Amino acid sequence: MAIPWLIALKVIPWGDVIEHAPKVLGAARKLMDRQRDKAIDAPPPMPLDPSGRDTPSMGEIVNRLIVAQQQIEQQAQAQEQLTQTVAELAEQNARLVSAVEVLRVRTRLLLWGAVLMALAIAWLLAR
Repeated sequence: MAIPWLIALKVIPWGDVIEHAPKVLGAARKLMDRQRDKAIDAPPPMPLDPSGRDTPSMGEIVNRLIVAQQQIEQQAQAQEQLTQTVAELAEQNARLVSAVEVLRVRTRLLLWGAVLMALAIAWLLAR
């Protein structure tokens, strides 16, 4: 059952993954900053009159503006949460890649140690 995982780990180009992880993290941070700037700079859109009347009353306009502002704030919060999630995932991905690289190095060292131990045991038995 561990064999497919080992094959998958060998097939993945870890050098490329490690090389591009900082770029992904930087892009996620830029996306988060850009979304913050858009939320601050963007003017709220004007709602269309669904009733078809020419002139809505002042109370209706105020109510629509309040509803629209609440929707905009909710969407901005949701978008901010999504961009933070993307940035956190990119950071986690970078940490995961570095941890996998450490495990790869340790596995190679362990393999070489096992080979050396096997050679030492074979040498001792051959004496």
